[in-house]
Amino acid sequence: MANTKGNNAKKVYQEMPHSVEAEQALLGCLLLDTKIQVETSAFLEEEDFYVESHKYIFTGMRDLISVNKPVDFVTLTDSLEKNGTLELAGGVDYIAKLTDIMPSSAGYQRYLDIVKRNSMLRKLIAGSTEIIDDCIKSSDEKQSLAFAEKTVFDLSNGVDTSEVVKIGSVIPEVMTELDELTKDKSRLRGIRTGYNDLDNIINGLHKSDLMILAARPSVGKTSLAMNIVENVALNNYSCLIFSLEMSKKQLGQRMLCSVADVSMEHALKGNLNKEEWIKMEKARKLLSDKQIFIDDSSIIKPSEMISKCRRIKRKYGLDFVVIDYIQLMTPDAKKNLDNRQQEITDISRNLKILAKEIDVPVLALSQLSRAVESEKRRPQLSDLRESGAIEQDADIVIFIHRPDKKATDEDIKTGKVKKNVAEILVEKNRSGRTGLAHLYFKGETTKFININEETGETDEKEKESTENENTYLEEDSFTQDEETASPIKSVDDDIF
Repeated sequence: MANTKGNNAKKVYQEMPHSVEAEQALLGCLLLDTKIQVETSAFLEEEDFYVESHKYIFTGMRDLISVNKPVDFVTLTDSLEKNGTLELAGGVDYIAKLTDIMPSSAGYQRYLDIVKRNSMLRKLIAGSTEIIDDCIKSSDEKQSLAFAEKTVFDLSNGVDTSEVVKIGSVIPEVMTELDELTKDKSRLRGIRTGYNDLDNIINGLHKSDLMILAARPSVGKTSLAMNIVENVALNNYSCLIFSLEMSKKQLGQRMLCSVADVSMEHALKGNLNKEEWIKMEKARKLLSDKQIFIDDSSIIKPSEMISKCRRIKRKYGLDFVVIDYIQLMTPDAKKNLDNRQQEITDISRNLKILAKEIDVPVLALSQLSRAVESEKRRPQLSDLRESGAIEQDADIVIFIHRPDKKATDEDIKTGKVKKNVAEILVEKNRSGRTGLAHLYFKGETTKFININEETGETDEKEKESTENENTYLEEDSFTQDEETASPIKSVDDDIF
């Protein structure tokens, strides 16, 4: 008995979407009207045509257009004959027939739309076939899922939705924005980090920007990044954290204590008093309502990050991504890279692609070389560990420098160096100036605080709790309490 179901499926794949008449009409319009040839050919590729002879005809047209020669029956047939493709294009009689089909080129846009629509449908079918083949051969469901998403995304990304416009149509929008900035000089184009001096330098967090936050260990990279997440999320933006070093519970502990302004040491030793418990409960309720997602996979590739970002953005919206940190990431397995420097170069480039594809600001943490400590100086761009590509791909590079970490008692006593005051150095800013900001690090709550430049005071009313040096705990010295509940949403639990 014949397999009618299989035959029907085969028939569907054989009858790919196409319209011979629309392709003929479009080519006829191009032969008739030289005015639309350059404009229309820019939106077409050889594979957009289904009929084989039409591919040769369009290629011949495009070759003539590329050397600024007019395209008509005579020039086209002459060019095809010289290239030896005239017969493959259907011959002189068929090309002459194309000019007879269309009395005018008035409806060329309709024919172009039909040809492009059918071309996209065929590409989707081809992409689906590739996805099916990959799934049949695959032993890694996550990798296959990432491949499927990338295949469809690449097709959708290839659809040109932008338009070429005259500068005169852009100027009114620019003038309106400048007028608003004149009326409100504090207005930022990007999302506020919550740190005034830093925002004044980088003008907030901008879509598609890759920002690097770098420092030596135990200086406060993770703390500052999580503080920025807190500030962004509390302003009702959606944030996604990729934490390759710390667990989601550890980050939950940090974030709860930071928002509650409660000592981490008290919390982890079970020494919270009634007032502190009230603060912790308020922080829990506040954070639980916010869109903060976390993925604490210890091994993750850039392609997997892009896939998870797409899902979060599609389901909840996504405004900000943090990656902690670059040197712990794994490059995509398909690439043969000789050394760690090449791996970091590949990872860095893919993080910039992530920022552009997802269209959100991405803050990636990075380690600095030991030269900063051994030479007792401020960090510089050349200190970015393992690859200069990080500096090249980044739109903004920010360093954390803690002079008090190596300062002597005399330096602190004389005021030459201020205790717990961090220097936030913006060493690269593709869209603005570089500069220096100062933040106060409240170690017991793993929290950076704004400093008023005029008074030298922190933004908090009560600073007494930060004066006792014995209560300070260095970042990365906290132990994990597995019983501590986290209000942060897990990516794996919530999405997959």
